[in-house]
Amino acid sequence: MPEIVDDKSQHCIPFLLQRLRVHTERHSGTGNTPPFFLGLNGVQGAGKTVLVSTLQHALRSEPYSLSVVTLSLDDIYLTNADQVALAQAHPSNPLLQHRGQPSTHDLALGEQVFASLAAEQLTAVPQYDKSAFEGQGDRVPSSIWEVVNADGQKKVKVVIFEGWCVGFRAWDEQTLRAKWEAAVRQKDTGEYRGRLGHVKFEDVQTVNEALKGYDALTDKLDALIHIDAQDLHFVYDWRQEQERNLRATKSTGMTEEQVNHFVDGYYPSYELFTETLRDGAFKPSPHNPSALQSDWQGRQLRLVVDQNRRVQDVLQI
Repeated sequence: MPEIVDDKSQHCIPFLLQRLRVHTERHSGTGNTPPFFLGLNGVQGAGKTVLVSTLQHALRSEPYSLSVVTLSLDDIYLTNADQVALAQAHPSNPLLQHRGQPSTHDLALGEQVFASLAAEQLTAVPQYDKSAFEGQGDRVPSSIWEVVNADGQKKVKVVIFEGWCVGFRAWDEQTLRAKWEAAVRQKDTGEYRGRLGHVKFEDVQTVNEALKGYDALTDKLDALIHIDAQDLHFVYDWRQEQERNLRATKSTGMTEEQVNHFVDGYYPSYELFTETLRDGAFKPSPHNPSALQSDWQGRQLRLVVDQNRRVQDVLQI
């Protein structure tokens, strides 16, 4: 597997520090600056894990010495029992047969953790074990979750919330149908590499409706970093590389066919909702009615990477 070179932090750290300064100045007269919430979006395999590690190290080191906690969207997946029940409730919807899509997360848990961290209260940070139930996954028992903001600990001042669909916004019904119909027409021409045109409208409609609930988390973010791909199809190659590496080092991992099938389950949402992120997660628009007309500019950084995950373009939105 090619080494993932970190050429992203040189852009992300200055952006993050600048947004932290704005955040601190905004609360300078209140006596206490609440925690800063940073969203981090990137397609699977784009290098989120390496970037999170670098950001954490920078913020925890001198001269900042901030307490940082990372919450992954993966960590608030439904329990295995609830995921099985969801799949059985939608037996004909292939997008809900396994974890991944909007619908398969415990939003109430996410909101509870966000609220607790924002109030600087004692907080247990959820964890998820993807290897449980032969790879179907399950939540780790809450008794062994990491606890932050305990007596004697520094209060968490930066929360990094990372995940493949962090910041996605739902479309209105008319736009959703138009995008789905366009994908179906493209599929029928024979020159189509996506997956949206291969699923039923009702299936993506269910995911789109569920995504509206994720605004409760997105609207709490103070800033967002988006690792975008020049071609969304790179996600197939990146996931194949990860699994080849797993098979070589641990003698376990998905086959090439299994990887493609796995990514197929995510791809319709990449096709549909990446555009809302490129447009700006905080920008006032029909698919973001809760946005304020002021104070949205400059809060999002978009890094566009090539197939080797190298940054080719940097835009502050």
